Amino acid sequence: MLHDLELIQVGKTYPDGTVAVSDFDLKVEKGEFVAFLGPSGCGKSTTLRMIAGFEDITNGEILIKGQNVSAMPPEQRPTSMIFQNYALFPHMTVRQNVAFGLDLKKMPTWEKDDKVDRILDMFDLNDFADRRADKLSGGQRQRIALARGLVVEPEILLLDEPLGALDANLRRIIQNELKLLQRELGITFIFVTHAQSEALGLSDRVVVMSNGVVEQVSPPKELYRRPVSRFVADFIGSNTMIAGRSVGAGQIDTPLGLLSGQGAGDLAVIPAEAFRITPAGTPGEIRLDGTLTGKSLVGSVGHLRVRLADNREISVETHAATPGAQALTPGQPITLGVDPAAVTLIQS
Repeated sequence: MLHDLELIQVGKTYPDGTVAVSDFDLKVEKGEFVAFLGPSGCGKSTTLRMIAGFEDITNGEILIKGQNVSAMPPEQRPTSMIFQNYALFPHMTVRQNVAFGLDLKKMPTWEKDDKVDRILDMFDLNDFADRRADKLSGGQRQRIALARGLVVEPEILLLDEPLGALDANLRRIIQNELKLLQRELGITFIFVTHAQSEALGLSDRVVVMSNGVVEQVSPPKELYRRPVSRFVADFIGSNTMIAGRSVGAGQIDTPLGLLSGQGAGDLAVIPAEAFRITPAGTPGEIRLDGTLTGKSLVGSVGHLRVRLADNREISVETHAATPGAQALTPGQPITLGVDPAAVTLIQS
């Protein structure tokens, strides 16, 4: 099968010996929306720049539609890149900024004008076409950057934290527009972000990176529910982790009793929303007794802090309408139930 993008053992080591990216393997199908997610310095932006050709690779191969582009300069690759600061030319008008890539290709004027007109219309920028880019709002500049990246009709659009400079409300609006646009155009998007909500909400698959290494590649739901390493369990969501000793397939013995779950390992990972408040417990359910130490309400979600029998404090999320949740007061005993199917066992 021919993939839009394939990374084969791609790595980047700087002259001083610092390893930025190590043996990165990935296959991306046409029209996929893939997010690179991880903390600062994990190698996600470096990987994006290697795909774009702005950063040389030390080892491995980068293939786009089967063609090895590892040594190809950026302008010859069928990619466009959008940066966090948008990299617009402030002295140019919106139209001139959008047309810049087509000018580099020396496209005939009539064809260039037609493409620019269509993309300006798509992004609702016609009313601002003759205004300078530096006179527009953050949201408008973000749309200009997207229009400029897409007007050259790339095989792959590379986005390096393109929403980072926007305020929270505008960020949410642009997120929705971005996903709808990607579905409409059917272009492969590779999106770098440090924000979990963006990665989980926008992408078809998420690549989680740590210290230049790929920790997990999964669809958002699977990544959230089934972490494969301690780093991912720590980084994604709000999980309780209980260490123990493996005593057979799907079970570990812990200071809190025998815990069952999916997978194999000596560490149980339980999402905060997997707990339920239960007065008596349900047959087959894991039961954990503790003391409520605090609670708060954010919208319709109740956030509880519970101290378990081994003196650890854990986070529990419940719906505000959960029976008994409103009556809970700090200091009172509480029993939590967990379906073993919601528990993932991994190696510590």
